[in-house]
Amino acid sequence: MIATQATTIEPAARPPVGSGADGLHGGIEFYRLLMGYPPAEADIGEDMAFDRHVLASILAAASMDGGQIAERAGLTEQEFNDLLAGYFPAATVRAFAWMPKSAVEADDETIMVRDLLRGQRSTDGEVGHWLAAMIARRAMEPNHLWEDLGLRERPELSRLLTRHFAPLAGRNTKNMRWKRFFYRMLCEDDGFVMCTTPVCTQCNDFDLCFGEESGESRMAERRREFLRGVGDLSMSGGDD
Repeated sequence: MIATQATTIEPAARPPVGSGADGLHGGIEFYRLLMGYPPAEADIGEDMAFDRHVLASILAAASMDGGQIAERAGLTEQEFNDLLAGYFPAATVRAFAWMPKSAVEADDETIMVRDLLRGQRSTDGEVGHWLAAMIARRAMEPNHLWEDLGLRERPELSRLLTRHFAPLAGRNTKNMRWKRFFYRMLCEDDGFVMCTTPVCTQCNDFDLCFGEESGESRMAERRREFLRGVGDLSMSGGDD
C-alpha cells in the first residue's frame, strides 16, 4: 500500500460496472482519482504528461471491466503498486486488495504479444516494460485496441506505439489495425504466412485489417450515458 495523505478508494466502495449511473461513470471517476481531472481535460503535449495520461487511461478502462484491476491491466500486484507510487503518488489505492497473492498467469497469446512489444522497445525505464504487458492484456478484449486502452482516439494509440515501440510501429506502413498488425508480425517472425492472398485488396478480410477505427471512446460513451441518465431522472422529478 502506498502511504500518502490522499483520497482512498476501498474496493468494496467501488460500484460494480453496469450497476446504474454510478457504475457507468466509474471509469472516468477512477481516471479523475489518479490524475485530478477527467480525461477530456488532459493536456498531453509533453511526453511525460502523455505517459501519465496513457497509464491512467488503461487503469481506468480496466476498472470498468470489473474483477481485479491489476489483472485486467496486465500487471502483477507489485508492478501495479510500483506504477501507482511512481506516477500517481497523490492517489492512495489499495492495489493488494484487488489482486490476490497467487497472481493470475497470463495466457500464451498475451505472453506472445507482450514479448513482441518488449523486444521492440524504443524507450528505457519501467514505463515501456509495463506498457508492453498492459497493451498485450488489453489486446485480448473485444473492442478496438485504443478503446480497450481507455484512450480518447486512435491517434493516441499510434503516438503511444511510436514513442515506446518505434521499431514495431514503423513496420505498420499500411496503417493496419494494431491488433491485426501484432498478430501478423508474430506470424512473420515465426516464418508463417498469415494471409491466403498476395495482395490485401483482394482479401475478403480487408475491412477487418484496415477498416475504420474512429468513433467515441468507451469512457466518453459512458459519460454521455451517465449524463443522459441524470437528465432523465431530473425531468421525471426523481423517484416520488
